[in-house]
Amino acid sequence: MSSPSAVRPDSDLQALMSRYQRGDFDAATALVHRLSPQLHRFFVVQATGRADADDLLQETWLRIHRVRHTYRPGEPVLPWLYAIARHIRVDHYRRTRRAAVREGRFEQALDVAVSVRPAPAQDLETLLSPLPPSQREVIEMLKVAGMTLEEVARATSSSVGSVKQKAHRAYEKLREWLREE
Repeated sequence: MSSPSAVRPDSDLQALMSRYQRGDFDAATALVHRLSPQLHRFFVVQATGRADADDLLQETWLRIHRVRHTYRPGEPVLPWLYAIARHIRVDHYRRTRRAAVREGRFEQALDVAVSVRPAPAQDLETLLSPLPPSQREVIEMLKVAGMTLEEVARATSSSVGSVKQKAHRAYEKLREWLREE
């Protein structure tokens, strides 16, 4: 049996968390320094890479900061903290999976749209001429130059979503135009 003066391992964390709830910056810093290594290990084991683990750790601390008022003083800190970390990890997995499925469908649509009617090089300009300049530019970068969505987004100072939308709209216009011919 432990002596009355022995400190429970979680009692330090509970005290730090209570101080953090009251706005003590030093307590928040101490929690981050003390718990980040084990949280990072949790994410490295579960995530696809170190960069993802770094992002998940940062997102976890941001979420903890936003929801710190939900911690009940006197309760163990680690189960509360790991519940948040687990939700962050699950949300990340779902987001990543949805994005991969959407991008896969999008890439299939791009391939189908381009293979609808192969055009000789001299006719490419004619084929793309009905498109607005921004959509034509995206199609040329994606299919002629062979750039990735991310590269086109950087080159056009827009988001990947915007590039996808422009390409999708361009393919729809091209399909309509080819059907009418």
